[in-house]
Amino acid sequence: MVVGFVLISTSPAKEHEVYDELKTIKDITELHPLFGEFDFIAKVEAENFDTLGKVVVDKIRSISGVIDTKTLTGIQF
Repeated sequence: MVVGFVLISTSPAKEHEVYDELKTIKDITELHPLFGEFDFIAKVEAENFDTLGKVVVDKIRSISGVIDTKTLTGIQF
């Protein structure tokens, strides 16, 4: 299991539409709106790093209104 935290920026006035779309992605286990440089942080749980990448590129970045993402991958001690 791999955990990624995805910081998401949206086009102005598209926050609600993007939020609704993000909520439909089953790989996102937590979603929080933010103030500041990014509009949302999403916790993504995936089987491996390849799957995590596919979720970010194919599911999150493909949403109309998403203009940028930054993914932070978690590690286990």
